[in-house]
Amino acid sequence: MSVWTDKSSNLLVDGAPVPGSGGRFDIADPATEEVLGTAANATAADVDRAIGAARRAFDETDWSRDVELRVHCLKQLSEALQARAEELRELTIAEVGAPRFLTHGAQLDAPIADLAYFADLAADYEWTRDLGVAEPMGVRSRRWTRREPVGVVGAITPWNFPHQINLAKLGPALAAGNTVVLKPAPDTPWCAAAVGEVLLEETDIPPGVVNIVTSDDHSVGAQLSADDRVDLVSFTGSTDTGRAVMAAAAPGIKRTFLELGGKSAFVVLDDADLGAACGLAAFTVCTHAGQGCALTTRLLVPRSRYDDAVEATAEAMRGIGVGDPNDPGTVCGPLISARQRGRVEGYLSLAREEGGEFVTGGGRAERDRGFFVEPTLIAGLDNDARVAREEVFGPVLVIIPHDGDDDAVRIANDSPYGLSGAVHGQDLDRARAVASRIRTGTISVNGGVWYGADAPFGGYKQSGNGREMGIAGFEEYLETKLIAEPG
Repeated sequence: MSVWTDKSSNLLVDGAPVPGSGGRFDIADPATEEVLGTAANATAADVDRAIGAARRAFDETDWSRDVELRVHCLKQLSEALQARAEELRELTIAEVGAPRFLTHGAQLDAPIADLAYFADLAADYEWTRDLGVAEPMGVRSRRWTRREPVGVVGAITPWNFPHQINLAKLGPALAAGNTVVLKPAPDTPWCAAAVGEVLLEETDIPPGVVNIVTSDDHSVGAQLSADDRVDLVSFTGSTDTGRAVMAAAAPGIKRTFLELGGKSAFVVLDDADLGAACGLAAFTVCTHAGQGCALTTRLLVPRSRYDDAVEATAEAMRGIGVGDPNDPGTVCGPLISARQRGRVEGYLSLAREEGGEFVTGGGRAERDRGFFVEPTLIAGLDNDARVAREEVFGPVLVIIPHDGDDDAVRIANDSPYGLSGAVHGQDLDRARAVASRIRTGTISVNGGVWYGADAPFGGYKQSGNGREMGIAGFEEYLETKLIAEPG
């Protein structure tokens, strides 16, 4: 277990570690159900102070104007987190239940390295652009644009990939010159608090620029959304909560970036290597126990090859199984909590009621403790079933037959979501053509990996608005000012 977990976590407000006014709340290990320790519990008063600190830091310091300082501080943070990576790795496995192998990618190492990308982007960014001389309405004028930070950012993040999502908001928001109040999910407060501790001890980020408020009170997020001192809310989580964030922000016409749910389709064309494609689909949905908004959870296969696809996918999922997240070979660890396990079990019961067949899995894994659910393949349902339309957030895959490329595209697009997807086929041009017709923010063709600091991520439809990561994600945190003077 991490040395860090033996410490008492604090809030980070105005450049100082402070206790939560609401006392402390317990943190459990999802693999063992044991209480690891406690986290500081922020109240509305604590959040009010954090917002005030962020507002002052934006309005009264040079942070928003000093690009060189921001670049320096982000590189400091990236290097300091890298130096503490092994400690953070053990913390992440314990608190998140994240499989160890995944911490060497998107759960830890990749997002830490991504901070340097945003530092370099800020250093090289074209903050002003000369539009030249024109004569609008006969007045000779020179005009240019200037990109400026939005102001105070309220960042509300979920528990499934805490480091990736926390740093994907902090990195570009800070690089752009904003100040931030970060509210992490109550299931994973330590991951955020540990970053705050490193930031406080090992960087030159001025007081108030980053404030971190951990709390088991979900209304804290609503407070960030509604407060007029907050200029932008960046939220990642469920679509239902995203609607609430948008509604709370609406009276102030507050800018919102929303990265929400998904029910992404993995399309297998009739010329694909069926075994390889189905094996990858099984691996994907089992990764981190299916707790990823962009994971593909509907497997669309040619009707003529349906039985073979069911068998190949079920065999792959049985081979993956569940395991201790500390084991380097584990792909499918525990769900985050008893509540989440109950939610997944509710969908399994619903699938049975709707006429689905559990080809493999269908219930809790046979383990003495921990919030584990078996990798589950459901056959016999069409795309109208609720388990095929709603986000389960567990290792649950619905396999659906299609009758050719047009039908596969129709089924893939018949969803309120549009976050991610995949297409597999031997004919690359054909696979690309199918991918181009699927309305989704990211899509993989034949196993291509779309994740990266330089790659924009986000969705269509009810999967959200705006983009995270890449230049597009950086520019979510910027305003555009047009300046004109006599030419």
